Amino acid sequence: MLLTSSAYFIFLSALFLLYWPIARWRLACISLLLFANYFFYAKWDLFYLALIPAASLVDYLVGRGLGRAQQPAIRRLLLGVSIAGNIGLLATFKYFPNQLSPVGPFPIGLSFYAFQALSYTLDVYRRDAQPITSLLSYFTAVSFFPTTLAGPITRPASLAPQLDRVKLLLPIDGGRALFLIGLGMAKKYLIADYLAENLVNRVFDTPNLYTGFEALMAVYAYALQLYYDFSGYTDVAIGSALLLGLKLPANFNAPYVSQHLAEFWRRWHITLSNWLRDYVYFSFPGLRGKKMPYLALIATMLVGGIWHGASWNFLIWGALHGIGLAIVRAWQQVVKRPIPAIPAVFLTFHFVCLAWIFFRASTLEAAFQILQRIGSLTFSAANVSWPVVLVLTVGALAHFIPSGWFEKTKELFATRPFYVQAAALMLLIVGLQYVAATGAAPFIYTKF
Repeated sequence: MLLTSSAYFIFLSALFLLYWPIARWRLACISLLLFANYFFYAKWDLFYLALIPAASLVDYLVGRGLGRAQQPAIRRLLLGVSIAGNIGLLATFKYFPNQLSPVGPFPIGLSFYAFQALSYTLDVYRRDAQPITSLLSYFTAVSFFPTTLAGPITRPASLAPQLDRVKLLLPIDGGRALFLIGLGMAKKYLIADYLAENLVNRVFDTPNLYTGFEALMAVYAYALQLYYDFSGYTDVAIGSALLLGLKLPANFNAPYVSQHLAEFWRRWHITLSNWLRDYVYFSFPGLRGKKMPYLALIATMLVGGIWHGASWNFLIWGALHGIGLAIVRAWQQVVKRPIPAIPAVFLTFHFVCLAWIFFRASTLEAAFQILQRIGSLTFSAANVSWPVVLVLTVGALAHFIPSGWFEKTKELFATRPFYVQAAALMLLIVGLQYVAATGAAPFIYTKF
């Protein structure tokens, strides 16, 4: 069930209407949400109604055990069980689906589930969080349906307490939720899918048919497509949770205005960046030394690359970012003088675009074909239509809108009467159907 589908919004509406009349009864609320989570999984395959609860039960018991155990050896053993179980899920269903999986490739974002589950047991092991005592609360928090397909990676230790303190939904929060859902749909349909269908897919599928300029424009278009597709999903997910009185963490903050790569990762896929920092980078010994921080940065981003998929493309993408982060750190430690803002943004954006080529290309050969076409310096804009240029321009300029303007627009919408909000959403829906008559493509990050 895709978050852009009519089935999803019928599901969300039904859940909303069932949830709030029983909001005063905590057990009933959590049970309803858990049922909704597993219903969401079941729409993909009934097998996951056994897999997800079983995996969750193991981590719940590990968490309870970590809360009681004092001996370091026992605590390490318990943590090892959780790590082996979750990494085993990824290996079975994501990296070796044909050899090991009983149902074939896992069709949903299992990586996000595994990272959320691991964040819980790692936090409890490090004593950064207390074990969740309620089995229902843990099951619900670790499998919360808006985050299932593409995050944001939400730590159960922070979501579970919200489940225990259900508050009535304020009208202004309902307005904010609808604004975010509408914004996410607009990002998806009007920018991401349009750029994909009218330029990106064509060039990346058959790069040798296009000039160097057209290939370069396709890379720029993919950078915006990926951002608006993924941040659009995040907006819908955060808005869906907010309709149920739950707050999810932010995941994006205008990443393409970053002045260096470390800033980019503080703005792009924030929850994954924080996860890699907290649970991979900080796990390396000797970070106070001279060499280890650089090696740890590269190794951490290699893990990030493999998390996206077991291929040379993702490994190279992770290596580029790891080496780039190491260079930024060296510059900050040795030179200690920032590059002027405009050149810094320009260089950072183009380095990120270079890495995106390997991220998007279907094979390593296809990635090098794109680079070869760009390096040919041939020029023709016959396949870059004016509507594509317009969407590219709008997408790029939107990055420079002050965050205060966005917040004011959201609050303005949220404080309007319900009939004004309804009219605005209806106009948006009609516009989206007109622009995307063939429907929306799946969100890009659902395959990870």
